[in-house]
Amino acid sequence: MGRTGTLTPVAHLAPVKVAGSTVSRATLHNLDEVRRKDVRVGDRVVLHKAGDVIPEVVRVLPERRTGAERPFEMPERCPVCDAPVVRDEGEVRHRCTNPFCPAQVAHGLLHFVSRSAMDIEGAGPAVIVQLLERGLVKTPADLFRLTVEQAEGLERFARKSAENLVAAIERARRRPLARVLNALGIRHVGEQTAIDLAGWLAEQVPPAEGESAAEWSRRAADFLRAAAPEEYEGVPGVGVVVAASIARFFGEPVTGGALTALLDAGVEAEAPPRRAVAAGAGPLAGRTVVVTGTLAGFSRQEAEEAVRAAGGHPAGSVSRKTDYVVAGESAGSKLQKAQELGVPVVDEDGLRRLLAGETA
Repeated sequence: MGRTGTLTPVAHLAPVKVAGSTVSRATLHNLDEVRRKDVRVGDRVVLHKAGDVIPEVVRVLPERRTGAERPFEMPERCPVCDAPVVRDEGEVRHRCTNPFCPAQVAHGLLHFVSRSAMDIEGAGPAVIVQLLERGLVKTPADLFRLTVEQAEGLERFARKSAENLVAAIERARRRPLARVLNALGIRHVGEQTAIDLAGWLAEQVPPAEGESAAEWSRRAADFLRAAAPEEYEGVPGVGVVVAASIARFFGEPVTGGALTALLDAGVEAEAPPRRAVAAGAGPLAGRTVVVTGTLAGFSRQEAEEAVRAAGGHPAGSVSRKTDYVVAGESAGSKLQKAQELGVPVVDEDGLRRLLAGETA
């Protein structure tokens, strides 16, 4: 179960050594992938590590079947909260329909405190689970109301540990808008899209002279809740699907007030500096580039920084606005989407040529 309610099939395996470590679980991505590879309960399978990191089922060995194997079916009800499980039209994912599902809430909070989001040191899985179980925290905003005395009551927490946790939460009260937007866990909005959305928002709602971060945050939140889906299509790299997802998040009663609730709890979102929203210059000026898969000479972050330094716009999703998709090893759905839309696809060498101003 993920933070947006997505149910992901996982292969539970007899432990086996793969690329230097023992593997007993491997992702199966979604039901369509299970069907495509014809993976059944009881099968013998071939494994590898995608990008030398993530265990993945490559294929089954049908010649080793005994006849006792059986097809896998997605559950009709959530295995955590028993809410109905649905598959939206045109989607590959199955999801739990209950936004208050304990698994969704827990994963959402873990994402919220993660390094790429609000970066709250010391708020790991064990701490988040305890805070939820004890009813001290139900929403991200509740974290900013946590007291030292409440934290001191957590298992294996002394006074100093409690003070350190609360101090880390206090430091997170003021964060760049992009981090806050990423922390909200909006479906289809990752780090890069959050940066793009923050830059676009700063253009739509320019900070006024002498306006505090708290005051600007309120105006920005009001704008987000009132914006129509088609307005979000003006965000660089955002297409119809992502725009609709953002509008849905801020328009629904359950999630729409999440940003305002954080502001009510004392969080301030800093507007991007002017230079962050200025048009870029360089060999990729005005071009939108999506990086997917594993590259030999770049990490994902390094590749996106290189695109940005060349004046380009690194996006998190593929749309008709995308100029290039850079596909490395184990590129998945983004590569498939690029091929469907006719977006040019280049490899790592092609990326280097683009960065140098040459034809890919």
